[in-house]
Amino acid sequence: MNQGFGGNNLVEYTIPSVLLYSFLENCSNCTFLPELHALGKQLKASKPCLRFEGAFDGDLQTDGNRVGRFQVTEPGVGNDEEIFRIIGAQLAEIGDKLVVEMEPPLMNGLVQQFMAENFSREEITRHLSQAVEALARRMPVEMEQERAMLFAAMLLARNVANTVPSLLHRVFVTTVNYINYRLQDFVNNLAPEG
Repeated sequence: MNQGFGGNNLVEYTIPSVLLYSFLENCSNCTFLPELHALGKQLKASKPCLRFEGAFDGDLQTDGNRVGRFQVTEPGVGNDEEIFRIIGAQLAEIGDKLVVEMEPPLMNGLVQQFMAENFSREEITRHLSQAVEALARRMPVEMEQERAMLFAAMLLARNVANTVPSLLHRVFVTTVNYINYRLQDFVNNLAPEG
């Protein structure tokens, strides 16, 4: 599924997409809520289905149930969805309080790059990566590097979408691809074990 920075234009139901969606959904003062709700419908439509694993030979257990169990077809996402929704909401709350100076040329340049039709997905993601690195350097020094990069990516996505709400889909897909490529292990380890 990890296709590098470019990926595809589809909204895929993954841990990073659940995390980013929850982050954006819980940000205050967002101008892109109609676009976010439309994106949420696409995300739900791509959600993996449940499949039954077990015997269908007609045997019933003593409690009247069939032998077997249901499992999500994509391991790790369905079971952790609620955890990552909560984490995304918590990160949004922190992001709203986090004062990080975003230089206008950085934001304006990123918005222009997302608006440009002639840039490939790889080029746009490279520009996003450069903006993330620049913004991560402005994060509080006590914040670990991966967390700073995750915050920077999500804050940039929020700010670009707030500036031009019609770019939300493109920003969302690009940011999820970036997180998958650069921060996948860090994001997977955000969920508490147990």
